Amino acid sequence: MSGLHRKRKQLRRLKIRNITLNTVCILLAFGGISWTVNYFWKYVNYEITNDAVVDQYITPVNIRVPGSVLDRLPSVGSSVRIYTYLYVKEDAMNLFGFLNRDDLSVFKLLLNVSGIGPKGALAILSTIGPDDLRFAVLSEDVKTISSAPGIGAKTAKRLIIELKDKLKLAEVFETALANKEKASSENDVLLARNEAVEALVALGYASAQAMKAVQQVENAEEKDSEQILKEALKKLI
Repeated sequence: MSGLHRKRKQLRRLKIRNITLNTVCILLAFGGISWTVNYFWKYVNYEITNDAVVDQYITPVNIRVPGSVLDRLPSVGSSVRIYTYLYVKEDAMNLFGFLNRDDLSVFKLLLNVSGIGPKGALAILSTIGPDDLRFAVLSEDVKTISSAPGIGAKTAKRLIIELKDKLKLAEVFETALANKEKASSENDVLLARNEAVEALVALGYASAQAMKAVQQVENAEEKDSEQILKEALKKLI
């Protein structure tokens, strides 16, 4: 009887051990499934941009943005799409953010200019909008570009030299018009300026001269292309 009793005890212990092991395995399996589901849920909620992936569910992200972005951000708690650029150096990794792809593309363009790093590019975009910067480059407007903090006249001239060949007059106006159509109905002013510049170029003036003269016309939003052309001609004569 004692031998049978010992066997029953051993079987009971074995049964308890097996139940315990099975329970642990089941819990581990459920934990693994839960982790996998959670991982893929976070993956599908990634905010993917051209250059970086921002996962708002894992950890807060420090993103540097131009000063102009802060004025256009929605109220706290609202959703916002940020287009990011990850700048990697040997001793640092910095994330820069923009509210649209155009700002991001201009930021990248500025990084290709010798002597201008991400801080300088951010300072320029904080002071001058992308469209105004393109116009300033094409019209060789050193004063406007050098108005950005940390950007002197020499740097502004170098920026104009290096970027001028990368920008085309027609494309600049097309981009500016597209941006204006999204933001407001001010594209009529851009069309009038475009027509005035094209007319001046047809008369034999260089595109840089034409752009500069048209930009100097005051209250252009209240004038049509013919009036802008007449006033621009006065500045060139």
